[in-house]
Amino acid sequence: MAISFHPPQGCIVRVDFDQAFKEPEMVKPRLCVVMSKPIQARKNLCTVIALSTTAPMQVMPYHVELTIPFQLPAYWTQKICWAKCDMVYAAGFHRIDLLRLGKQGDKRIYQTKSLPTTSFQEIQRAMLHGLGLSNLTKHL
Repeated sequence: MAISFHPPQGCIVRVDFDQAFKEPEMVKPRLCVVMSKPIQARKNLCTVIALSTTAPMQVMPYHVELTIPFQLPAYWTQKICWAKCDMVYAAGFHRIDLLRLGKQGDKRIYQTKSLPTTSFQEIQRAMLHGLGLSNLTKHL
């Protein structure tokens, strides 16, 4: 079920890249970090950075190794992953799901915690490198 609100900045969500994407784009559902705050003119979009459990062949300034400090759904059990900050997407909410952790009685439980500030800032810095804007990293 797709979300109907803007998830918090730094939150990890599942994004479905199956629909109409082709390699070398992302082509399967994967975890992503929400990078954007709500923007009035983009009510049903948010900017995300894709995560991967596969280390890059060559680590570049636009890659960040992360240790996820909170619980993930059983499907994504690996706590160490890589933010691929050269893979920036404006994803529609119809593609985005919060991470389901299970149920407590009849109520579903979702992961809505955000990454620590230091990790989020590393991803922001790497995103600037991935966009060819590395000269702006000194401002973070």
